[in-house]
Amino acid sequence: MTVNIASVSTPVSPLVSASERARNQQLPLGELFQIAEVLNGIGKQPQAIELYKIWIAFNDTNPLLHLAYFNYAVAANQSGDAAGAIHALRACLKLSPQFGPAHINLGRMLEDSGLHSRAVEQWRDFAKVTSEITAEKIGYRLMALQHIGRVLEAVGSLEEAEAALWQAIELQPSKTEAGQHWTSLRQHQCKWPTLVTSEHVTARNLLDAMSPLILGCYTDDPLFQLAKAYRYHKSLIGRPDLRDFPRLAPKQKSGTGERLRVGYVSSDLRDHAVGFALREVLELHDKSSVEVFAYYCGEPRSNDATQTRIKSAVDCWREISKLSDIDAAKQIRADEIDILVDVNGYTKHARAKLFAYRPAPVIVNFCGYPGTTASPFHQYMIADEHIIPPENEIYYTEKVLRIACNQPIDRKRQIAARPTRADAGLPEDAFVYACLNGMQKITANCFARWMQILSATPGSVLWLLAEAEDVNQRLRQMAAQNGVAPERLIFASKAANPNHLARMALADLFLDTFPYGAHSTAADAITVGLPVLTMPGKSFASRFCSSIVAAAGVPELICGGPEDYVSRAIAFAHDRESLAAIRDSLQRQRESSALRDIPGLARRLEQLFWQMQGEIERGETPTPDLGNLDVYYEIGAEIVLENIEFEDDRAYRQRYLQKLAQWNDYAPLVRDSRLLNEPASL
Repeated sequence: MTVNIASVSTPVSPLVSASERARNQQLPLGELFQIAEVLNGIGKQPQAIELYKIWIAFNDTNPLLHLAYFNYAVAANQSGDAAGAIHALRACLKLSPQFGPAHINLGRMLEDSGLHSRAVEQWRDFAKVTSEITAEKIGYRLMALQHIGRVLEAVGSLEEAEAALWQAIELQPSKTEAGQHWTSLRQHQCKWPTLVTSEHVTARNLLDAMSPLILGCYTDDPLFQLAKAYRYHKSLIGRPDLRDFPRLAPKQKSGTGERLRVGYVSSDLRDHAVGFALREVLELHDKSSVEVFAYYCGEPRSNDATQTRIKSAVDCWREISKLSDIDAAKQIRADEIDILVDVNGYTKHARAKLFAYRPAPVIVNFCGYPGTTASPFHQYMIADEHIIPPENEIYYTEKVLRIACNQPIDRKRQIAARPTRADAGLPEDAFVYACLNGMQKITANCFARWMQILSATPGSVLWLLAEAEDVNQRLRQMAAQNGVAPERLIFASKAANPNHLARMALADLFLDTFPYGAHSTAADAITVGLPVLTMPGKSFASRFCSSIVAAAGVPELICGGPEDYVSRAIAFAHDRESLAAIRDSLQRQRESSALRDIPGLARRLEQLFWQMQGEIERGETPTPDLGNLDVYYEIGAEIVLENIEFEDDRAYRQRYLQKLAQWNDYAPLVRDSRLLNEPASL
C-alpha cells in the first residue's frame, strides 16, 4: 500500500542532485515520492530505496517522516527485503502510532513470515488505539478486525475469530465480508441458531451477508438461492469494461470433422473432491471428437497424484492462477475454446469474473457448484433429472441439460484394506449410524432428528467426522440435553483418503444431512457398499444425494420427508436383514449402475457439448432470464426468516405467489420465466 501525496510541479532532478538535496534537507517529500516512482518505473528500484534511506537519515525532524518510512517499507518489501520493511514500518509507527496503513501492512508482513500470533497482536493494537470512531479510521479498524478473524480462522482459533468478526459486523453491519465469514464459522462450529442479532445487527443484515454456498447449508429455498446468486454476482463482478473485448462469432464446426475445443476452468483439479470426480471423465473423453483444455486457477501444487493424472489426460494444461481475469480470458480466447466449462461457480478460489469477458461462445455451469450462477453469460447448466426435474427448471437461469447422474466418480480410486471396528474406535456389535459430511452441513433440526433416531434405537451410535474438540464437545453436550448418552457420539479423526474410504464401510447406515446433503461423500459411501438414507428437498444441494442413491439402484433409500426419514432410520436398526438386502443389491448392481458408467457419462457430455455447438451455430443459444430477481430476493428474505425447514412444492410456491401478488398490487410486475410466467399467475 502506498500513500499518494499530491504531485509537485518541480521537475525531477538527476539522482545525484536529488541525493545531495536530500542530505541538505532541500528535497520536499512530494518530490521524493515522485522521483522514487520514476526510478521504480524504469527498473532502478535499488536507487529508489537508497534515495529513501538518505532522505530518512538527514530529515529526521520532518513532521512527515513517518510517510517516508512507510513508502520506504513498501519499496523494500517489493525488492525482497522483508526485514528492512518490517523495521521501517515499526519506525513509522513510533512516529505516528495511529497511522492505519502501517499497522495493516506490518500485520500482513508478520503473517507472511509465519508469525500469525504476532500479526493478530499487531492488528489488535491498532483496533485498541482506534476505538474512537472517525470517518478516516473506521475503515482501517474494520480491515484490521477482518484480518484478525481471517488469520485466526485459518489457524483453527474459531472462537476468537468469531469474536473479532462480530466486532467488525457491529461496526458496519451493511458490509458483507465479515458477516459472510462469521456465519460460516458458526455453521462449522454447530452453533445454533446460526443467526443471532444485537442492538446493532439484524437477522436481515446477516442473511444479506451470506454467500450463496453458505445459504445452501441454511435453507432449502431455491428461489431465494437463485436471487441470492444474482445479487452476489452483481456485487462480486459488477459490469467489467468490455469495450476492448468484443464478443466473437462462433466457428462453424458441425459436420466438418473438426474437433470441438472444450475448456474446463477450476481451482480444484488436484487432490480434492472435484478433482477425484473429474479425473477419469477427462481420461475417457473421445479425443477424436473433443480437444480438452484444462485451466487451473487454484493454489500452486507440487503435482499431486490427481493433478498428474489430469495433466496426462488433457490435450493442454494451463495454469492461470497468476494471470489477471482479463489476461486469463485472453488466453482462453487465444486457445479458440468453443465450450468453456465453469467448474467452480461461487466456491473457493473461483475466477467468476473471467467468464464475464465471454472468452468462449458457450459457457457451461457443471460439476463444482451446487446451484445456479444467475449470471447473464452462463447459458447452460448440466445436471440430471433427479436434481432438477423439469418442473424445477424455473429455479435456474441456465438452460438445463441432463446426464444420467451429476456425480462423476473415479473407478480407479485407491481404497485401503478395510480396518476393524476396533481400529476405528467403533463398538463391535452396535448399530452404527454415520454421517461423515462436514460439520457445516449439520443443522439444529437435522441433529434433533438424529437424537430421535438414537433414542429409539438403544445401543446404537452415531459416527461423525471430527472437528475441533470444542465443537465435538458441544455436540456431546447437546446429545446429553436430548437424553442421549454423550459417549454414543463417536468422532472420526482425519485420515488419508484411501484409509477414509475403507473405514466408511464399517458403518451400517449413512444418515444424510438437510438441506445441504452429501455429494461426493455419498458417492464414496455407495462405492464401498454403505447404504445412504437421504431426504430430498427442492434445491440443488438438497436433491444431489438422492440422485446418487437413485443412480446406484436403491431408490428405496430416498425418503419423502422428515418423519419418513426418522421412521426408516429406526426401522433399519430394528430389521437388519432388510438393510443387508440393500447392501446385497448395491453389490450386485455395483458395476452396472449408472453411478459407475463413466464411459457413458463421457460420451453423454460430448453429445451435450456438440448440442450446444449446434444451437449456437443456428442462433438458438438460450439467453438467461434475470427478470424480477431483486423482487424475488426481497420476498425470499422474508420467507427464509420465517424458518420453515420443509414443505411441499405446492405450499412453497403458493407462499411466494401470495407475496408476489402484494408486490404487484403496489407496482405491476413484468412477466418472467419463473412464477410470473403467465398473465393469470397472480
